[in-house]
Amino acid sequence: MGMLYRQKHRRNWMMKYYRDGRAIVESARTADKTKAKQILKTREGDIARGVPLTPQVGRIRFEEAAKDVLTDYAINKRRSEAVLEHRIRLHLKPVFGKRRMAAITTPEIRSYIAHRQTAGASNASINRELTVLKRMFSLSIQSGKLLYKPHIPLLREDNVRTGFFEPEQLAAVLAELPEDLRPVIQFGYITGWRVASEIFPLEWRQVNFESGEIRLDAGTTKNDDGRVFIMTRELRSLLERQAAKRLAVKNEAAHVIPWVFFRLVAKYRGGPKEPRPILSITKSWRTACTRAGLPGRIPHDLRRTAIRNLVRTGISERVAMRLTGHKTRSVFERYNIVSDGDLHDAAEKLNRAAEALEGTTLSVATGTGTTNG
Repeated sequence: MGMLYRQKHRRNWMMKYYRDGRAIVESARTADKTKAKQILKTREGDIARGVPLTPQVGRIRFEEAAKDVLTDYAINKRRSEAVLEHRIRLHLKPVFGKRRMAAITTPEIRSYIAHRQTAGASNASINRELTVLKRMFSLSIQSGKLLYKPHIPLLREDNVRTGFFEPEQLAAVLAELPEDLRPVIQFGYITGWRVASEIFPLEWRQVNFESGEIRLDAGTTKNDDGRVFIMTRELRSLLERQAAKRLAVKNEAAHVIPWVFFRLVAKYRGGPKEPRPILSITKSWRTACTRAGLPGRIPHDLRRTAIRNLVRTGISERVAMRLTGHKTRSVFERYNIVSDGDLHDAAEKLNRAAEALEGTTLSVATGTGTTNG
């Protein structure tokens, strides 16, 4: 059984209890004996339920919790580790730094939300930061450094993008792009693959003209699953042109070019150009979209467009999800966008149905229709 006692010249009660025969001593952090007894009973109940407790329970500070979550991201090899560090350093630490995690309350978290909104942060950005804070609390509880976490409210996000490209819009943007970037955009328009993480790193070893397959290796996609896309005629033609370009550069300069999409870059002004992988198209893309009269469009709009095109063509949603790499239907449905053209098509179908109905009604009215007796 545990016990309560007071140290000389100290107001708060001390608790002493046992876990696996080992004594644990900690402050109840209250001068009220009744509350101290309740806290002691809670500790004893946690021990009985197998909740991991340490002498440092409740004393973990924000910095240690932040270090734990960074370690968690590192050992799980999450690609967003740099973004996580950025959110902690610039936003969470200035507000919660040097605080004990147990002292962070829901009202303080709501104040943090209001502070970030005043600074102009979007609800989506604030939610990502709050998710990091939630993870910090969860890891602290798992390691026995904390017993509970406060309620962390998330905000409603109304920033779901709805942009997509009609064929004539894509043609206008392609006309404004540098020639070596056009195949990247065309590939994204057909496949719906993510431009930066799946198309840029694509290598020729993943392209098989004989079987007509393009493969993404397991562990290289956002959800870590491998993926296969069967070449369409348009896609095969695009890749054949890229293969011819690669062969020409290889024969001319004896360069090994593993990447499907590359550009020729000079090491210095006026120097010889060498093949390099494409790492970013941000500046060229923005310029091309603006000149094409489509400012604000992003490469991810190609992914939405490909999904819409797949479904409109009659491909089953299950197969379309396999091709684009979606695991959950909810995310897939966000991208399965209805365009103005779809609405006009629906109106035409309604018109044709109404005309057919009018014809039937007229036949019945004039007695020219036939009935089955």
